[in-house]
Amino acid sequence: MASSYHDTFINRFNELLVHREKTDELIKDLIVYSDHIEKSLRVDNEKLRKKLEIATFDLEDARDSRRQFQAQLTSCKQQLINSDSKLDRNPYIQVLMDGDGMLFNADLIKLGVEGGKEAATQLRNSVLEHCESDIENLEVIANVYANLDGLANAMMRDDTMESMEHLRNFAVGFTQGKASFNFIDVGYGKERADSKIRELTRWHLRNQNCKQILLGISHDAGYAPFLDEVVKRDNIDTMTIMEGIKTVRELVATGIKVINFNKIFRSTKLTERITATPNTWAGLASKSPPPGLHSPTVAKTAVAVRKAAAPAQAGVKLNNWNPGPRGLDPVISVNAAVLGEIRRRTASNKLCNNHYLRGPCNSGVDCTYEHKHKITKDEKAAIAFLARLNPCTSGQDCDAEDCIYGHHCPSVNMLGKEPLCNAFSCRFKKEDHPPGTTIKNPRKEKWEQDYNYM
Repeated sequence: MASSYHDTFINRFNELLVHREKTDELIKDLIVYSDHIEKSLRVDNEKLRKKLEIATFDLEDARDSRRQFQAQLTSCKQQLINSDSKLDRNPYIQVLMDGDGMLFNADLIKLGVEGGKEAATQLRNSVLEHCESDIENLEVIANVYANLDGLANAMMRDDTMESMEHLRNFAVGFTQGKASFNFIDVGYGKERADSKIRELTRWHLRNQNCKQILLGISHDAGYAPFLDEVVKRDNIDTMTIMEGIKTVRELVATGIKVINFNKIFRSTKLTERITATPNTWAGLASKSPPPGLHSPTVAKTAVAVRKAAAPAQAGVKLNNWNPGPRGLDPVISVNAAVLGEIRRRTASNKLCNNHYLRGPCNSGVDCTYEHKHKITKDEKAAIAFLARLNPCTSGQDCDAEDCIYGHHCPSVNMLGKEPLCNAFSCRFKKEDHPPGTTIKNPRKEKWEQDYNYM
């Protein structure tokens, strides 16, 4: 019995030892595992600590940057407020006028300097009246662009005034009338006023201070393409057409507002019939109605008329001048408005002289000029007049029955004591002018020694 218990205890003890060993192994494994976890957590904690440190730095940097941006934003807002204040400091209305067609009333022009000052006052008051605005200190700026000499001659032919000095004095008075008003002489040259008005319109449309642009161009359809372009790109509410002469339909079609100013400006054009007038040598030499233009089929009749008239022309002998065997070219009367339209044609749109005046054009389908336009009588006279401004290479020796070019200068003016050639860059030779003619703008330097030039 005692032996039996002994064995039992030994077995139980051995079991306990096995259990203890397993317990020790478990404890050892737990210790190893805990040590591994601790090291792993320590590494992760270090990583998190570094990330936290970096995040803290980033946060501080972001805070500093935000404060800087806030300060910059505040500064920019203040600058913008100041800028807006400056932009609105000088609001103005810009008036741009083509003075060659937008004509002041004759009674103002005849008053000279005082008339110009009165015109400036009336214009400013009318502009402010028509452009109602609650903007304080709104200035009116007005620029008139014109060829003073050419305009003065046209007005004298129209009997609008008696002396060129009236217009010059009026222009001075207009400029003196208001500090922001100017009457500018652009001289001779095609579309010099037009190009200035177009470019300045573009410039003022981009200027925030410009609250309104008034264009004195109601007479000229040539501005229509430019205005169509502006209407597509800009706000036309800031643009107005000033009407003296009734606004042409092409400008009305742009949709831009039109305001009538005929209390200040002339509502009718200057005399319609111009050129080769009795003030020129050709006009003084032939008082009879001008012969018409003829096609080659009746060229002999035209030459017969010209040759029959030659003795009478030569018989006048103003200052004993006779240009030569061919004599003076017949007078061509043209419609001023039509002439302006023909002049504005350019490049392929230009009417072919040979096709319409002599026909057919030798270049045929290769010709770069217009052949398909249905020409009117006035248009034919206009292109004949413009062709006459080009000297014939054969001069007075020309025997071409249908020659369309000039055989003496048609631009000589007899309003003064001595003959004066008003042509810009005159192409005619000395012998194509009456003796003693003063040439304002000779074309070639070699002629200047032979001319009396200004």
